[in-house]
Amino acid sequence: MAMNIDGIERMEQGVLESSSPKEIQKRTVKWWLIALNCILTGVGTICGPMLLRLYYLHGGSRKWLTSSLQTAGFPVLLIPLSIVYMRERARGMKFLLEPRLFISSVVIGLLMGLDNFMYSMGSSFLPVSTSSLLFATQLAFTAFFAFIIVKQKFTAYTINAVVLMTLGSVLLGLRNSGDRPANVTNGEYLLGFIMTLGASALLGFAYPCIELSYAKARKAITYPVVMQFQFCTTMSATIFCAIGMIINKDFQAIGREAAEYELGEAKYYVVLVGIAAGFQMIFVGTLGLVFCISSLFAGILSATLLPFTEIAGVIFFKEKFTGEKGMALALCLWGFASYFYGSYKSNKKQAAQEEEESK
Repeated sequence: MAMNIDGIERMEQGVLESSSPKEIQKRTVKWWLIALNCILTGVGTICGPMLLRLYYLHGGSRKWLTSSLQTAGFPVLLIPLSIVYMRERARGMKFLLEPRLFISSVVIGLLMGLDNFMYSMGSSFLPVSTSSLLFATQLAFTAFFAFIIVKQKFTAYTINAVVLMTLGSVLLGLRNSGDRPANVTNGEYLLGFIMTLGASALLGFAYPCIELSYAKARKAITYPVVMQFQFCTTMSATIFCAIGMIINKDFQAIGREAAEYELGEAKYYVVLVGIAAGFQMIFVGTLGLVFCISSLFAGILSATLLPFTEIAGVIFFKEKFTGEKGMALALCLWGFASYFYGSYKSNKKQAAQEEEESK
């Protein structure tokens, strides 16, 4: 059964005094898991795009390299996976993903690889404040595809949020060169606009596909299974981008680009490692939230955090904060508030109904 945004509310049901110690512990562990994934998503969503833009601002130009870096941190998952594997093996339990989930993870990973490239291409031409606002439309795409793929319920508040965020991106597109960087042509700026919006749509499609994969699994989905799914997905995406690097001869160019980097060779590699770490946090956090709650919630949290990335771009990179950006940001925040208020009312109504049924 597909999970939805009411998953958090269901975890709160029941009177604490009537719960067994094991149930209380399980509930506490899940809340800690949700909090951890939210923190990872938050840190990665702000730091990843900032470091990616820093790479391009000071002489970096390899799109396939930065695409692969967005998922290249996947070997870090081998540490917790090895620990879980040893524990499960000692208990005589099966550990590996079932074939259906493995195939799904590879296919979704290839989509993620394409999404990485589109986002890297867009980020190379757009200020981080603009790309962040455009990427916030991921919520609208996630809601749309979640409605189609996993039958996520729509409310008037959800529709309002989707419309408002769509209007925000349209508003940015009306004056598509108002904050164009000096070394970027109008054509390149427009290409960056389209690629970033396309990356947002593709990621919005991928999240419900991940949730559907979990729902269609024949065995229970546990967090170790989710980590394996994450590992296979990000590894597939990295391989896809690495093939692009080979074709584009990016591996041969890394040393030369590092030597010519404006901040110095050592800082060049620090930036690359930072990009990999930041985006790995995003992937681990968002896929964990899809498991714990829903794909729509993962999209909402990511979209909610993007305005903070925009503000960071204005502060640290001295980017222009135009009137169009201000209005688009206001529309995005209005959309977030609309969605969360709708969720609050829906959860409250459901809790009241269940309380009546229990009497």
